[in-house]
Amino acid sequence: MASKNETGKINPEKASGIHGFEIELNSDRLTRIDKLVKSYERRVTSRLDEEYEINTKKSDRIADKFAAFGGSWTFIIVFALFLAVWILINVLPFTSLHFDPKPFILLNLILSFIAAFQAPIIMMSQNRQAARDKHESVIDFAINYKAEQEVDDMQKHLHRMEAEIGEIKQLLASLQPKNDESDQN
Repeated sequence: MASKNETGKINPEKASGIHGFEIELNSDRLTRIDKLVKSYERRVTSRLDEEYEINTKKSDRIADKFAAFGGSWTFIIVFALFLAVWILINVLPFTSLHFDPKPFILLNLILSFIAAFQAPIIMMSQNRQAARDKHESVIDFAINYKAEQEVDDMQKHLHRMEAEIGEIKQLLASLQPKNDESDQN
């Protein structure tokens, strides 16, 4: 059976074949399978993104982009630099621009203003993401349910085939002694 490594990719060195079948999995076939899976994932993601673009208002998409920026390292670095520059300008004695001396009341007002607006926007974005995740989980459930139904159908078909093969074996076994008797005469 094909084995996967930590990254989820199929390991060609350990892949010898599909268990129970006479199908050899060489590196070309494994690469082709990986490409097919990635292609399928891209199509599903693209479809979900298209649906998101169609069903989401422009203001909601802006809020999502704002929340994505507000939760990024870029925002943290830019904001840390902004705070450092603000404090240095107002603390260093050789600068003449001391517009917000200690205890930085204006800076606290700005920080409170940012927090007051950023938190609800991020929560709105999280609510939309939760709704999207729920929609994706419903799709996953439907796919899994369909696959389960197909497996059940295949098992029923295999059981029917086993029963028919059993009947054929019984017929052959019942014909076998008759053939032996006719050979002796």
